[in-house]
Amino acid sequence: MHPRLTPQLIDVGTLARLTQLADLDAELVLDDFTTPEALAALAETEVLVTSWGCPVLDEAVLAAAPRLRAVIHAAGSVKHHVTDACWERGIQVTSAAWANALPVAEYTVAAILFSNKQVLQIAADYRGRRAPYDWQAAYSHIGNHRRTVGIVGASQIGRRVLELLRPFDLQPLLHDPYVDPDEAIVLGARAVELDELCALSDVVSIHAPQLPSTRHMIDSRRLALMPDGATLINTSRGSLIDQDALVDELVSGRINAVLDVTTPDVPPADSPLYDLPNVLLTPHIAGSLGGELHRMAAAAADELARYAADLPFAHPVRAQDIHRTA
Repeated sequence: MHPRLTPQLIDVGTLARLTQLADLDAELVLDDFTTPEALAALAETEVLVTSWGCPVLDEAVLAAAPRLRAVIHAAGSVKHHVTDACWERGIQVTSAAWANALPVAEYTVAAILFSNKQVLQIAADYRGRRAPYDWQAAYSHIGNHRRTVGIVGASQIGRRVLELLRPFDLQPLLHDPYVDPDEAIVLGARAVELDELCALSDVVSIHAPQLPSTRHMIDSRRLALMPDGATLINTSRGSLIDQDALVDELVSGRINAVLDVTTPDVPPADSPLYDLPNVLLTPHIAGSLGGELHRMAAAAADELARYAADLPFAHPVRAQDIHRTA
């Protein structure tokens, strides 16, 4: 992982637990597997604890790590470093994606509730007026009572969002090609096609993985299906939305957006996304941030304990699922 990440990710308690569970050099943090120090460590390594910034585990790295049996990823997706060579070797892989899903889901639910209440718009209006006003008359059409929320993707995050929405008087819809209507009901939603979801939802929230098949899944046609005043939330990846088409809709003021991810990751300084009053733009912070990072390290320690006890991982990543997950 990135060496600068380690003190932010692994707190004192989790570090102590890791060193109790395994022969671990707490001072050795690698982001380059080609150095003499790294090669010496790889030769003895049975388990890699990884996170953001881990180099690719290709055939050359695996050849230098003949004892490697498991990769425990203290972050989300393993696609950036776990290769086909790992699967062919039979290396066990686990990820803390479930732990990283929790803050994303919390961010999303907050965004849904604030969007239906039009909190940002009312706050801006109040700031401008600075005087008494008939807010009930001006915003009689807003609120969370029986609003329709469309969830795109029954990922770990999407499922957690649906779980967190249960106490609210909302009407969730779900689009996911791998979820049938009966399972959608169990998750607390009604299964619909994506066009119907866009047309019926007051809020559309994207939780599908970044795949060739999901690129621009929300395109100009589907954006046009969204009702006037609806809100699009994206905490997945910028590529899932045709951003040029989205900017056109947002500039017109017809719909609103909460965007934690964009294309590119940091929009150009002159992008209208920074200044539009109907856009909340955040710099990819919906996932684990600050103290939330400690949850992922603790999850990695839990999996290492299971490995040490010769138990299967609680959150395994399987090769057959990689093609349809983040």
